[in-house]
Amino acid sequence: MDKSYQIGDQVLLIDTKRRQYLITLQEGGEFHTHSGVVFHDRLINAPEGTSVLSSSNSTYMSFRPSMAEYIKKMPRGAQVIYPKDIGAIMMIADIYPEAKVFETGVGSGALSMSLLRSGANVFGYEIREDFANRAQENVRVMLGKDALKKYNVQIRDSYQNIEEQDFDRAILDLPEPWLVVPHLKKALLSGGIVVAYTPSIKQAIKFREAIANNGFSLAETIEVLHRGWHIDGEAVRPDHRMVAHTGFISSGRLLNK
Repeated sequence: MDKSYQIGDQVLLIDTKRRQYLITLQEGGEFHTHSGVVFHDRLINAPEGTSVLSSSNSTYMSFRPSMAEYIKKMPRGAQVIYPKDIGAIMMIADIYPEAKVFETGVGSGALSMSLLRSGANVFGYEIREDFANRAQENVRVMLGKDALKKYNVQIRDSYQNIEEQDFDRAILDLPEPWLVVPHLKKALLSGGIVVAYTPSIKQAIKFREAIANNGFSLAETIEVLHRGWHIDGEAVRPDHRMVAHTGFISSGRLLNK
């Protein structure tokens, strides 16, 4: 299978200090950096993993972006959920192919992309049209236009109601997720899982109270801390910097109605 770069491809350039730059290849295109100009034509039709020299002879590695890399660099309107949290959410929510998933607060589409790549059918509610449009465009760029067939985004307020029914899973990423919980009693199938992502512990507490009062059980709340390690031969130590608290992930399962 030919994996060479083509016009329109997303390419991640990485310099010798491991700084990353996301570009879209264009015929005759130029990417200007503090270390000279990278000419797109030097990458078009080149194999993935090619190293390219800038006009100042600085070296840049090139790769197609992974999902995590694209999420960090993609255009955004709303703040995105960090990849470290998306991984945990996907496992806690038990996302599987053809699952019918309700997502409210789609933002820039970071979580949506992971849901769709796992084969889920995603029904998204977003109150801001500009966010909804950005999410759909990010999905198209990363996953291709066919992914949009399983991505139904509506400009609706989930605090008011949830129009659709029979969801297998629900993921809530909005300021007051506890206001959505009463609607999920009708919209979520028995045994279904709800997951809420909240920045503050007070939000998590209110959400936990809401699911406890609306027929959910097996409630849990976690946070994910991401710390890298520096390894240079036998010299090993934790990195000085880490991605610590970003949000709380709370979940529960709906009992038989």
